[in-house]
Amino acid sequence: MSPDTITASRIYHGGETSRLAWEHFPHIGILKTYNVDRQIPDSASTATALFGGVKTNFEVVGVDANVQLGNCRASLNANYHVDSFLAWAQAADKATGFVTTTRVTHATPAPLYAHCANRRWECESKMPENAANCKDIARQLVEDEPGKNIRVIMGGGRQMLKSNVSASEFDPIDSWACYRQDGRDLITEWIRDKSSRDLAYSVVQNNEELSRLDIDKVDYLLGIFANGHIEMDWKRERGPKGQPSLEEMTVTALRILQKSKQGYFLMVEGGMIDFAHHRGHAAQALLETIRFSDAVNATLRMIDTEDTLVIVTSDHTHSMNFNGYSPRGSSILEIAQKSRYDGIPYTKLSYSTGGPNNFAYTVNNDSQAVRIDPSKFNTTDFTYSQQATIISDEAYHGGGDVAVYAIGPHAHLFHSVHEQNYVAHVIAYAANVGEYFNSAAISHIRRLNVIILYGLISWILIAYK
Repeated sequence: MSPDTITASRIYHGGETSRLAWEHFPHIGILKTYNVDRQIPDSASTATALFGGVKTNFEVVGVDANVQLGNCRASLNANYHVDSFLAWAQAADKATGFVTTTRVTHATPAPLYAHCANRRWECESKMPENAANCKDIARQLVEDEPGKNIRVIMGGGRQMLKSNVSASEFDPIDSWACYRQDGRDLITEWIRDKSSRDLAYSVVQNNEELSRLDIDKVDYLLGIFANGHIEMDWKRERGPKGQPSLEEMTVTALRILQKSKQGYFLMVEGGMIDFAHHRGHAAQALLETIRFSDAVNATLRMIDTEDTLVIVTSDHTHSMNFNGYSPRGSSILEIAQKSRYDGIPYTKLSYSTGGPNNFAYTVNNDSQAVRIDPSKFNTTDFTYSQQATIISDEAYHGGGDVAVYAIGPHAHLFHSVHEQNYVAHVIAYAANVGEYFNSAAISHIRRLNVIILYGLISWILIAYK
């Protein structure tokens, strides 16, 4: 959810003068997203910074910079572990949860509960022999603290939690991701744990089961709606056996967590914005951003900003660009104008890097490389791939700064250019948890809720009293 993504989505949604949900917030800051070892980050390292308050190395999960990528032995050292605000909240007796449109073990949610030397170790089949002593991310979610004490978990990732799952018409196997084969059924293990502690729980796996949920009788909810990621909203199956929207999951999570008399934290990620950008599908990325805005609006209708801090931010930018000089009022997905160099039209949105589908050039009969004319295609289609300057395996992340928006108590603490890990410290201070637990500076506050909405590949929602 880069600045260009927000601008393009705003225009896509309602024109140049419209606003997305978070653009009404009174306080805004800028976050620097670099890693300890990289100028341009991935989502696991940025989530570790946002959730735990510590910058770290590229592609590691919930550990500090003493752990290099793939170093299982170093990741076992508890001194190198970075706890998230979910752990801080649970220590303060608050309810916690997370919602994502990605796999529940994916790079963004994983640092909430796991400590791992490689974001790809979501299940055992992606782990090398020299990592045999390390526990995969899915097992940490179900077996360890704070994962097993998280009240609400919703997203995809069935094939990480349950061995040898099969595909269905609307739910393929995620060939990019881990596929558990060790015989474990962590969903059943989650049920066994909650039952042994005499907790009120439910497991749901489709729209019909989610709609029938009796909130009053559920304190712990596990919703796993896909083998891999939840489907893009434009093609998501909306029937009884299909998958819920980000808004629907968020509303359900809030209804459960708001029962807590001690308050709550909830992280909600709109992860398909990033997924669409990686494949160069601008139309899909913009729609996912709009659906993210819908979920933010639904959140605002359910909370009171007198006692709730709401934060919207992003983990990193992407390589999509918004190019000139198109007339005002025209479709953001159509042609901008003809190039003054080769006379070939170009689209308003393009990518600096992209996959093979984003290739911009072809060879003519004179053996010359010429740019493909995008006006010969339906550039507004969800499956159209905008042209890219450099072709790789996919469109890459950008290294630019991202915005952070806030409303509610202590929202004014976002006011300048900040390091990305500053966000977690604001959360801890505002909520009186973590290193600020029982802080004299804010001990007079009787009740405070906080909500963080995290964009690009995700948005985070956190609330607590």
